[in-house]
Amino acid sequence: VQLQASGGGLVQAGGSLRLSCAASGSISKFRMGWYRQTPGNQRELVASVTLVGTTNYADSVKDRFTISRDDAKNTVYLQMNSLNPDDTAVYFCNAFLMIGPYNYWGQGTLVTVSS
Repeated sequence: VQLQASGGGLVQAGGSLRLSCAASGSISKFRMGWYRQTPGNQRELVASVTLVGTTNYADSVKDRFTISRDDAKNTVYLQMNSLNPDDTAVYFCNAFLMIGPYNYWGQGTLVTVSS
């Protein structure tokens, strides 16, 4: 499965962005996630959604970000609201299947939040 992330860009603090991650194949059996990474830091989980729709969020983004999936379109989304400069990072989408295991990463999309 190849993952193509899009939707990043420059936004002012308080603004919103929606990231999309399109997969080249079916994602219906994968746990899908968004991670982010800043220079010198490890990649961290932002949000994930299981194949049955159970979601999980990092404390720093709860009540501001929403992850969703559309298996018919093989796409996962991350709606980001009330952005602040601490959200500035490269965001990566991930597809994980424990049986295998299979772990796929997209190329990353840069989100920059100006103050």
